[in-house]
Amino acid sequence: MKAERKLRFVDLFSGLGGFHTALSRMDCECVFACEIDQGLRNLYQSNHGIRPAADIRFAWKDIPPHDILCAGFPCQPFSKAGSQKGFECEDSGDLFDYILKAIDKHDPRFLIFENVPNIMRHNHGETWRRIESSLRGRGYEVEAQELSPHHFGIPQVRPRAIIVGAKDLSDFDWPALSNAPSKLHLSSILDVNPNDADCLSDDYLRYLEVWEEFLRVIPSGIKLPSFPIWAMEFGANYPVEERTPSSYHKNYLARFRGKFGASLAKMSKGHQLAALPAYARGLERTFPRWKIKFILQNREFYEQNKDHLRGWLPKVQEFAPSFQKFEWNWQDGSRTLWDKVIQFRASGIRVKNPATAPSLVALTTSQVPVVAWEKRYMTMRECARLQSMDGLQSLPESKTRAYKALGNAVNVDVISLVADNLLNTIRVREANERDQLEIVPDVVVNLG
Repeated sequence: MKAERKLRFVDLFSGLGGFHTALSRMDCECVFACEIDQGLRNLYQSNHGIRPAADIRFAWKDIPPHDILCAGFPCQPFSKAGSQKGFECEDSGDLFDYILKAIDKHDPRFLIFENVPNIMRHNHGETWRRIESSLRGRGYEVEAQELSPHHFGIPQVRPRAIIVGAKDLSDFDWPALSNAPSKLHLSSILDVNPNDADCLSDDYLRYLEVWEEFLRVIPSGIKLPSFPIWAMEFGANYPVEERTPSSYHKNYLARFRGKFGASLAKMSKGHQLAALPAYARGLERTFPRWKIKFILQNREFYEQNKDHLRGWLPKVQEFAPSFQKFEWNWQDGSRTLWDKVIQFRASGIRVKNPATAPSLVALTTSQVPVVAWEKRYMTMRECARLQSMDGLQSLPESKTRAYKALGNAVNVDVISLVADNLLNTIRVREANERDQLEIVPDVVVNLG
C-alpha cells in the first residue's frame, strides 16, 4: 500500500519558527522558510534544520510547491503601537503582496496567517476588506478570529488575529476555548530560583515602594482609579478643555499651576511649557477628548484625596515621568503590589492580576514582566513558555534580541489547535466520501 505523502508547508516571516513547531507536531513537512533577520535565520537553522531564505521580495520566486502557507507577516504597519500606515508603510506595507504572489504561483490548499487584532479594524476596516477580497478572489473561503493564549490554559493575555483560508471551510470549527480560566496563574510556568533571572535594581525597587505607599495612604473605603494615574496632574490646573496651553499667551498662563501644582507666574512662555507634563506641551490647537478626560479625572481624584496624598507627593516628584504614571488593573485584588505582575512601560507602571502575564510584544529588557513576589524579571525561558516555545533548543544569546523575538512570535499551542482543526477538514471530507461509497442502492429484480 502506498504511504500517504506528508502535507508540505512554507513558513514565511518565520522568526523563531512558531509555525514550524506547530505544524511539525502534525507530521507536516517544512519545505521553505523565509526570514529577513540574519540572526533569526541562523537560529531557525539550528532549531529546525532548514536554512531560511532572506527577503521575500526576492525569494518568493524560489518557494516550492506546498499544501499549507503560513505567514505571521509584520504587524507594525497595522498595530496601534506602530505607524498604522498599513499597506502604505514604506518598510513593510507591501509584504502581503508577495504572499499573494506565492499563492498565485502554487495555489496552496490551506492558509494560516497571524497578526495584531487591529488588522481587522485598521483604516475603518478597509485593510481587512482588502485582505479578504484578495483571498476570496483567488477562490478561498476565509475566516478570522481573535484568540489569546489564556483562552487555552496558557497564562498570557495576548489577543491576536488568526486568519484561515481554504477552498472549502464548511467543515472547519475554531478550537473550543478553555472553560477554567480562573485556574490560571503565572506561577505555573515559572522556574524555582532561576540562576539567570535579573533582579530589580534599587532604583526600580524604590519606584515600587513609593507606589506601594500610595496604595496604603488611600483609605480602603476609597476605590482606586480604573483610569491611568498621572501624578503630575496632582495640584495642576493649567487649561486643557478648550485649547492647549501652547495656544495661550504667557500672561494668561501665569494665572495657573503646572505639574505638581507649580506656579506658572513670572516665567517666559518656554519655561511655562517646560513646567507642564511632556504630554501637555504640544503645539496642536486642542487635545484629544481621551487626554482631556484622563487629565480631569486625575485632578478630581487628587482634590478628593489631597489630605491623604500631601506627604506622599514629594516622593514621586523625584522620578522620571514614566515612573510618575501608574495603572492599577486589578480592582478586586489585594491592595498591594507585591503579589502582582508588573510591567514598566513608557505609559507608566502597570500592575496586573498574577493569573496571567501581560502581552509579550517586541519588548525592551526593561518592559519584561516583573514577578513582584520574587522582585525579579521573568527569564527568557519563562517568556518562551508563554509562547509555548520552551522546547526550542536555542534562543538569541542577547536578552534584548531574545525578548524582541519572543514578542514577535506566534504562540505555538494556539497555532497547533487552529491548524489541527483546519487539517481535520480533510479527514471529515474523506470520511464523508467513504460513507457515500458504502451506500449500496436496493436492486429490484423484475421477474415479469
